[in-house]
Amino acid sequence: MGRMVSAAGPAAFAFPMFKRSTILSSCRFTLLCVGWSGAAVAAEGFRETIRPLLEANCFECHAEGAKKGGVDFDTYPTDEALLADKELWHRILKNVRAHMMPPPDADQPTPEQRATLEAWIKSGAFALDPARPDPGRPVLRRLNRTEYRNSIRDLTGVDFKVHEEFPADDTGHGFDNIGSVLTLSPMLLEKYLAAAKSIVREAVPQVPRVMPEQEVWGNRFFQMIAKEGGPEKGGQRNTLSFYEPVTIAAQPHVKSAGHYSLEFEMRGEERYVEGKVDLNRVRLHFRGDGVTLGTKEFEHGGGKRFRVEYPVDWAEGEHELSVELERLTDGEQVRSLGVTLEKVTLRGPEDPTKWVKPDKYEKWFPDDIPADAAGRREKAKAVLGPFVARAFRRPADEPTVDRLASLAEAVWSQADGTFESGVSRAIEAVLASPRFLFLEEYSQPGSTEEFPLIDEFSLASRLSYFLWSTLPDGELTKLASEGQLRANLAAQLDRMLKDDRAKSFFRNFPGQWLQARDVEGVPVDARAVLIREQKPDPAIEAARQRFRELRRREMADLTPEERKEFDEAQRVFRRSFERFQGAEFSGRLRSDMRRETELFFQHIISEDRPLTELIDADYTFLNERLAKHYGIPDVDGDDLRLVKLPTDSVRGGVLTQGTVLAVTSNPTRTSPVKRGLFILDNILGSPPPPPPPDIPGLEEPGGRRGGEISLRETLMRHRADAKCASCHNRMDPLGLAFENFNAMGTWRTEERGLPVDPAGKLISGEEFNGARELKTVLVKNHRDEFYRCFIEKLFTYALGRHPDWRDELTLDQLQERLEKADGRPSALIRGLVEADVFQRRRADTKRGEEK
Repeated sequence: MGRMVSAAGPAAFAFPMFKRSTILSSCRFTLLCVGWSGAAVAAEGFRETIRPLLEANCFECHAEGAKKGGVDFDTYPTDEALLADKELWHRILKNVRAHMMPPPDADQPTPEQRATLEAWIKSGAFALDPARPDPGRPVLRRLNRTEYRNSIRDLTGVDFKVHEEFPADDTGHGFDNIGSVLTLSPMLLEKYLAAAKSIVREAVPQVPRVMPEQEVWGNRFFQMIAKEGGPEKGGQRNTLSFYEPVTIAAQPHVKSAGHYSLEFEMRGEERYVEGKVDLNRVRLHFRGDGVTLGTKEFEHGGGKRFRVEYPVDWAEGEHELSVELERLTDGEQVRSLGVTLEKVTLRGPEDPTKWVKPDKYEKWFPDDIPADAAGRREKAKAVLGPFVARAFRRPADEPTVDRLASLAEAVWSQADGTFESGVSRAIEAVLASPRFLFLEEYSQPGSTEEFPLIDEFSLASRLSYFLWSTLPDGELTKLASEGQLRANLAAQLDRMLKDDRAKSFFRNFPGQWLQARDVEGVPVDARAVLIREQKPDPAIEAARQRFRELRRREMADLTPEERKEFDEAQRVFRRSFERFQGAEFSGRLRSDMRRETELFFQHIISEDRPLTELIDADYTFLNERLAKHYGIPDVDGDDLRLVKLPTDSVRGGVLTQGTVLAVTSNPTRTSPVKRGLFILDNILGSPPPPPPPDIPGLEEPGGRRGGEISLRETLMRHRADAKCASCHNRMDPLGLAFENFNAMGTWRTEERGLPVDPAGKLISGEEFNGARELKTVLVKNHRDEFYRCFIEKLFTYALGRHPDWRDELTLDQLQERLEKADGRPSALIRGLVEADVFQRRRADTKRGEEK
């Protein structure tokens, strides 16, 4: 049994022949029969019950000289050695459960025999004890970019641009929060140190008082219109055209008399015209209360920024700022030149006695700063203690706060130091600390168990980074400090999923599981995609061929007739592209697609809808732009909202959403292979192994000897190779079912003049005609595989590690719970956070070391 076992993992996806509940019931019975009596009993049970099953179903391919898929039972000298290879038995278990052992064309064991083998692997080979589940090896996990950004925002109020400052996180098993791959390189450590300085500089005041600043934004300026009795205020205006003399003005109010500095900040505007330069110039006059402070000349320079600064002595009260544009040239307007006044900053008065506390000062230093050294140190500890507790996600220990206070004191004791700069330096140290950058976890105090409960502060962090991708809030922390978080777990889950911060989960999980976030960057050539859907024109094809032939030669060698022929062929060739000149797959449309998937997933989780609606549903989320792209009528407006689909709609479920259809395509055409692989990996949970290195590439469909051939025919030729057939027989029918959707997700019925044929037959025998029928088959016949796949994906995201053989019983329990709840996600999420893998850890000999 298992002719298709591969060292790379499960060989293919599953199509069970009977209900998962039947297996679970049989497994529970068999587990009792096999027992939990150690290696000797496991080996005896293997010889008596399991070896005969393997001899009857597996040895033909995996023993007695045969080792298909790299599996050879003969290499193990004893039964005990065979039983010790846990990874081999895990691959076997997945293939048995996936009905890929034996392969579909071989004699099949009975459902009872499969259930017996599954149960024995868990109890005998794995020796799993349902009373003592192993929560897995603890991994000290670093915050990924999203978690870092959210944590910094909630700690300091700074929205740090992590995607610009940090390299992309490594991914594992499809997610970027996997502890084993989130390494800390020397370069990244340097970036964390620099980020801490930058964040603290923006968030925390460094001095007790600063010169006041007042910003007068450009949209507060008005155009001044000349009248007989004097200029009058017109409409708001802050962009000045090079071709129109104009004056704009604003009237800021000054609170205190004194010496001020006025900084005018401007940006050049220019509409580009290819091959032409506009040489017009202007002079700007900057005035305060009608007095010219200075002038500056401008010429073309779109996007460039300019600053000019002038001193003034102003009394308390209202004053006038104005900018007058004077034309210096009267040349032809070739481009659209202009200059925009973005803002004017008033700094002053310069008298230190009139300075004010910096912005955000009260947030960090709400009380007066003591003058004596002892008082300052205690004040520093009072400021740092709560911050450390939030940053480290648990109460601050006294030695840590003392060390930070000493660091702060060393800074403020310097000649140019201030109390605020000292505290700021200590906060920098906190943000660069491993205790902030890594999710440390601790066992419940006093526990002597092998797999103790994590303490409630660690539990609060697991919950918050699972559902919010940020640190715990005040309510979670308060319950943890009182030892009441576990007692209130259900209520907190409900609260957290309704909180705005849960948008991180609704965005990040489907963004990675369904690759929805990739749609905004995936390369799609809209024009090339649309051209493929046109019937081939022999005249255009002949012109293209002749054009390419003549272009390979030197123009000087062409006869006058050939040059004329070249020009005509080029004209015909280019004209064929004109109708697609404006075709685009715009950024706004891509963003709409991503939001559709996110809102769709959020709706199913928030409304506790059956998870099978992720595969097939009679609704989705659309706005006018996306509805037109999909060909769905009567949707108006720019906001995405829930839309009931027409009864005959081919849409519904994530597989027919633009995100999935685009990210599983090539830049110029669809890819049934990518789409089939996506379904195997992300919906059915049984991806095939990587192709062997000597497999030839998939041939591009199109003109071949004898004319056009379809992509379906190309794939059939590919499957003719025995090396390709085993995987492509599973992938291709799934992917071809969606061939009516092009690479941009729009509906089509032909490609290159050939009709699209979406019909197919799964290896489990079900026939279908197109995406609608396939979705029905998946929901009706393969719900259990989808449940298992979704559980494993959610497990991976929630815990930052992929499930292994130790987690099989936990996955079984979660699947049984989900089935009993008719696929309601609330049952799965609650079951996951209540499970031992979420609640416990392996015991330590000391903090951070595995026993």
